[in-house]
Amino acid sequence: MKPAEIALNFGTPEGSDRSSSEFEEIGYPSNQHSHSQPYNWTTQPPFRPQEELPLYNSSMNEETARRRVRIPGAGGQGQFGAAFLPQDQPSEKYQPYDDEGKEVYAKMKAAKSPFIGSGRTRRPPPPPPSNITEFIQQNLEHIPPIIYTLLSCWTRFHAIGKSNVVVWDEAHFGKFGSHYLKREFYFDVHPPLGKMLVGFAGLLSGYDGSFDFKSGVEYPANVPYVAMRVMLAMFGVLMVPLGWYTAVELGMSWRACHLVALMVLFDVAWLCISRFILLDSMLLFFTFTTVFCLSKFHNQQDRSFSFDWWLWLSMTGLSIGCVTSVKWVGLFVTALVGLYTIEDLWDKFGDLKMPVKDQVRHWGARIGCLIILPILVYMTCFKIHFLVLNHSGPGDAQMSSLFQANLVGNDFAKNPLDVAYGSKLTLKNMGWGGGLLHSHVQTYPVGSNQQQITCYHYKDENNDWVILPRWDEPAFDLNQPLRYLQDGDVIRLQHAATTRNLHSHPIPAPVTKLNNEVSCYGNTTIGDQHDYWVVEVVDDLHQGKKSNVKRIHSLTTRLRFKHKLLGCYLRAANAILPQWGFKQVEVSCDKENNPNDVHTYWNVESHWNDRLPAGEARYYRSPFLRDFWHLNVAMMTSNNALIPDPDKEDILASKPTDWPFLRLGLRMCGWGDQQTKYYLLGTPIIWWGGALSLILSLAVLFVYLIRSQRKYVDMDQREWDHFLYVGKVAFFGWFLHYFPFMIMGRVTYVHHYLPTLYFAVLMLAHMIDHFVLSSKRLSERTKWIVFYSCVGSILLCFWWFKGVAWGIDGPINEHWGLQWRKSWNIYNE
Repeated sequence: MKPAEIALNFGTPEGSDRSSSEFEEIGYPSNQHSHSQPYNWTTQPPFRPQEELPLYNSSMNEETARRRVRIPGAGGQGQFGAAFLPQDQPSEKYQPYDDEGKEVYAKMKAAKSPFIGSGRTRRPPPPPPSNITEFIQQNLEHIPPIIYTLLSCWTRFHAIGKSNVVVWDEAHFGKFGSHYLKREFYFDVHPPLGKMLVGFAGLLSGYDGSFDFKSGVEYPANVPYVAMRVMLAMFGVLMVPLGWYTAVELGMSWRACHLVALMVLFDVAWLCISRFILLDSMLLFFTFTTVFCLSKFHNQQDRSFSFDWWLWLSMTGLSIGCVTSVKWVGLFVTALVGLYTIEDLWDKFGDLKMPVKDQVRHWGARIGCLIILPILVYMTCFKIHFLVLNHSGPGDAQMSSLFQANLVGNDFAKNPLDVAYGSKLTLKNMGWGGGLLHSHVQTYPVGSNQQQITCYHYKDENNDWVILPRWDEPAFDLNQPLRYLQDGDVIRLQHAATTRNLHSHPIPAPVTKLNNEVSCYGNTTIGDQHDYWVVEVVDDLHQGKKSNVKRIHSLTTRLRFKHKLLGCYLRAANAILPQWGFKQVEVSCDKENNPNDVHTYWNVESHWNDRLPAGEARYYRSPFLRDFWHLNVAMMTSNNALIPDPDKEDILASKPTDWPFLRLGLRMCGWGDQQTKYYLLGTPIIWWGGALSLILSLAVLFVYLIRSQRKYVDMDQREWDHFLYVGKVAFFGWFLHYFPFMIMGRVTYVHHYLPTLYFAVLMLAHMIDHFVLSSKRLSERTKWIVFYSCVGSILLCFWWFKGVAWGIDGPINEHWGLQWRKSWNIYNE
């Protein structure tokens, strides 16, 4: 029987409202075979679908199924290509999960993860070596920095004792080292750590602190200046391996690491500044360590709160504390760490998968390690400073009277406690960095032309004053009963040396024009009512508030002096008189009555009165925090006062605009034919190349951003992240060190650029590495040619200028070819 014919219809079923294109379509293999050749199922693999489709069940809807689909390349697409996962985190760890619709944010944040494409590429740790050969093979990467360190010892130590005279600022810092050995208190505008290390080097060398380090003077036989220079030069030696390892941690190629180490090794400015008893080698060393520790910490970001993470975060904070304790220029590299930390915490704040507890821990770790720890290091240096320098010295007057009273050899603690009429005394201004009320026989060339009144920071007899009654009262008589000084008394202050009276009148002060001039006028018999001053008690450090002060005490009672007729207050702030006033602090009479102005506060410091008993030391205690704050404000005030003198040409000074392209150098010593001459000048090719690389980096970044906006793909995500990371460290490090000098009012010299130069060197190596040494378009032959050309240029340029750092003997004009720029004052004019 013939079967019934069945009609097959592959079209749309009757009565259906769907088209055939809406039915499931089966995908064919991607490797389509030709119709002319049959597909061989025995020799070619069977068809596999490219993607497994999720299975549905009755409890799943379409949205739930969509979330279960494993997304290829999870982690998001980068700006310049596909996303790259960390090498130590296989893709299997990135499993899909129900993100409640936030998946798009996870994609966006993945490309910004700090450890994906920046810093040093992580490698798995090698197995423990089983023999010496394996140990050497595993540590071959440390051989180059060892060689560079040995070369650095040669460059830093070669002929280091050639000049046997005090060179340049050895006159300052060698003298400060002597004060530590003699335990005499001194004052300087820089924090104490570097100078304590100078003193420690002298102690290890067997120096007794007896030399006064006058500039240009020959070192005597009992001063081991060579040993001291060698010890301090070790900081310069260690800059070289730090430069190498920092470049490694920044993720530069090994040839770029060589360039960084060579530039640090052969820059003659860094070489020259490291060979003397100065602070700059220590400042540079701790700047290098800060950048190195920061880069090491950056490479631990994917291992938060691990031992290594805590170690390098703490080391960064410790290094910040050290660099700021040498010079305040260290605050600039501190600002770089601060910017990095802000960006890092901002990225973590945007990580929606990070628990709030971890966010808080990250903030706490940064505050503890990068703020509290550096402050503790800084304060510890001052605490040691105060403990060591416990004898009276040349810097006493910069500190408070109470602090001085506790120094060995100071007689303030024997001052009579109560102040009386007829007492001879000195008055100390209690403003930060305040000096002693002073007068001398010179007169004002402007205003009243009367005898000058100033504030002076050193002790001499011109600081002594005598308390006397008014002109309309009986003259002071030693045979009369003691009359103690009290709040509200109207007195005269007579200058002991010249017998003139402290005086004020409605004539503008020479510098602070809005205030009245203060002068010395008359004598023991001539005077007027403009000599009257009203004593106003502010408070007493022991007796308490004003109402509790029964008698005015030396050292502890804070006073104000109000002019009886004019109503103005005796004030000494930070205004500096011109050269005719010997650059001393101006004293004026402030018309504004500001009870909180500490520059109108005074206290009795030295006090002599044979009719009164000596005081007791137990009344004079000065807390550390008060002394610490006082000294730091005094340092800041004195540092701001280091302004260029318009009346005097300083041939050593230079402007920040002179530094990047090495317009000026600096003669560090005398320039006679019989003297060994040192000229602080950088290796030109390094300085000029670094400056040009900074300009190039901005131009390149602008071009890349423009091309990215037009959807050009110039590099993958890792390359882009690395380019930005190293560029930000180098450029912002340079900018933060350079720009503050542009707005400073103080005098500047070329050595102020030396910490800044380090970041220009990193940028130069980064640009060469990016465009040549790590380029995928250039051949190895081209890379070797460029690399050896750079190395050769650095070596030849160093060898040409090595004499300016190692010392030039004989007439300078016989050494031709050193003046590459007309602005360099190498040759005698």
